[in-house]
Amino acid sequence: MYIKSIALAALALLGNSNAEEMKESEKSTLVRVPMHKVSDHEYINRFLTKEREALMAVHNIESSLATSRNLRGNLKEGKDESEIIKDYANAQYYGTVKIGSPPQEFQVIYDTGSSNLWVPEVGCVHCGYKWIHGGKNKYDSDASQTFVEDGSDFSIQYGSGAVSGVFAEDSAILADDIEVKNQKFATIHDAAGMGIAYTFAYFDGILGLGFDSISVGGVETVFHNAIEQGAVEKPMFAFYLGDNADGELTFGGYDDTKFEGDLSWVALSDATYWRINTDGVKIGLFSSGPSDAIVDSGTSLITGPSKDILAIALEIGAKPTITGQYTIDCEKVDDIPEITWTIDGKDYPVPGKDLVISASGTCLFAMMGMDFPKPGPQWILGDVFMRKYYTVFDYEQERVGFAKAV
Repeated sequence: MYIKSIALAALALLGNSNAEEMKESEKSTLVRVPMHKVSDHEYINRFLTKEREALMAVHNIESSLATSRNLRGNLKEGKDESEIIKDYANAQYYGTVKIGSPPQEFQVIYDTGSSNLWVPEVGCVHCGYKWIHGGKNKYDSDASQTFVEDGSDFSIQYGSGAVSGVFAEDSAILADDIEVKNQKFATIHDAAGMGIAYTFAYFDGILGLGFDSISVGGVETVFHNAIEQGAVEKPMFAFYLGDNADGELTFGGYDDTKFEGDLSWVALSDATYWRINTDGVKIGLFSSGPSDAIVDSGTSLITGPSKDILAIALEIGAKPTITGQYTIDCEKVDDIPEITWTIDGKDYPVPGKDLVISASGTCLFAMMGMDFPKPGPQWILGDVFMRKYYTVFDYEQERVGFAKAV
């Protein structure tokens, strides 16, 4: 796993009447923080490891004298591992956040699909080992002059388990100079719920960019506080996810050099996740009716209803695996037709070849079936979609903007 480049920026308020000069001045204020992307090779290796572990689990189940109840439980455990809404071991893009005074640096997933900031604390258990990537960076409250004790319990549940700790308060710094004071966040003392994948991952924690309404404990998000404290010029941020290259996350505005044409704005259906209505999706002979989706930077793949993903997989000749994902013959990748989402009457095509992650002789289909009970979303437009479309998240007007990424 390699860390991806993100640029975080606050756009300055300019008084120059010349529009072109203003645009150039805005661009010059962008602040960039290096991050790197998980390589496709490592992504595939993790998938193959998961596949092998699932096969071993099935073999152990079949060869044991377990009761039928235990058999069902073990099979479900393997299924859950491949059907979680957040598989952070596979999340691809990471950036830096600094917490405390003097600043302590952490690598975090900037995640539009959640709303809390958490990092491991000194003494955290199941939080990595020095001999694996040097271990996790851990927050030391004793080393921060601006730490304020809170102590209330924090726990957040992911599909594969929970992380738990306590709330604290301190300053948080995005990029080099976007300081958010008195930010409530969580210090984790047990990350066992994230599993072994977290141990081997390069990120330390999560920085949620959703809305306060889905924040554990009702805590105001880092970005919401940044807006209230005047730390960003505009109440928006934007993702540019490079295609096997560096990208950027811009706070306080957006970078019009990263996309073609004009932004198309889509109103949110509700301000919880960044959730929008869709008119449908089409690939080959398959098409669906109106639905909804969340735009989620913390999900690597595109997910949809299991029956729809199965139909799409059959349409392109992909084959199911024991972990619930699909693979395709690498020689047929060029034959995959483009898939098109229609959103607010506008088509957003993604070329078929971009629906495949390939390495080590394996071609993994980058769409996966997930079924969420209502009011959960039908689709998740993750990094596969966001790599093709520059995405602007407008917090104040509760809308997202899309334009074809350069």
